Amino acid sequence: MNSTIETILNHRSIRSFEDTPLEDKTIRTLIESAQQASTSSYMMAYSIIGVTDENKKQALQEISGHPHVTNNGHLFIMCADYRRITYGMDEEVRDDVEKNLENTEHLMTAAIDAALAAQNMAIAAESMGLGMCYLGSLRNDITKTDEILNLPEHVAPLFGIAVGVPAEQPEKKPRLPMEAVYFENEYKDHKEIIEEFNQNISNYYASRSSNQRRDTWTLQMQCRFKKPVRMDVTDFLKSKGFNKR
Repeated sequence: MNSTIETILNHRSIRSFEDTPLEDKTIRTLIESAQQASTSSYMMAYSIIGVTDENKKQALQEISGHPHVTNNGHLFIMCADYRRITYGMDEEVRDDVEKNLENTEHLMTAAIDAALAAQNMAIAAESMGLGMCYLGSLRNDITKTDEILNLPEHVAPLFGIAVGVPAEQPEKKPRLPMEAVYFENEYKDHKEIIEEFNQNISNYYASRSSNQRRDTWTLQMQCRFKKPVRMDVTDFLKSKGFNKR
């Protein structure tokens, strides 16, 4: 097993960081690593915003509710971005281009491009001995996040990434067994595998060194999905020129 695979297999989310800002050269390396991710049709349909303004970080922390939004080495925000392709656009094609950008397909492409770039950044950070945590919680008030970052039309915030020197070493959280996520040729029902995983995750929650609780994976997911969350996201994205068609 090589060191890259070891880094990937040893991933765990870090939510407590040392008070050590990332150096500029480290930030550049992480961004360059993100940029080398695959991108659909060379669109590179994302932007990365580094948040260093303490007032903005505090405002984003209030949206998220997580202290590691402010307490980290550097905060990155991944955004869907098609604005740059409209620069210098001929008026004869503007209507067609903007209508096509409203297609849900293009929102999916931007989100996928951003996720691929972010995962490159995450692996690069962990290979350097840093820790990271994704922050979907910045969508708790996506309109406010958008305002804080001053994002124009055709640019929308997707998620954040807190990166820094780890101040904790949590246990590695179990993942679904391969048999529950990989099937040959067609989808296969795997209820028994999930039941076994529920027992394993229950044991993990009961035995880990902090935040112990009694829970299973399916109960956790059902609790999450039984009530609506972030119901403003659809209308917000439409207001930014996404997901209308």
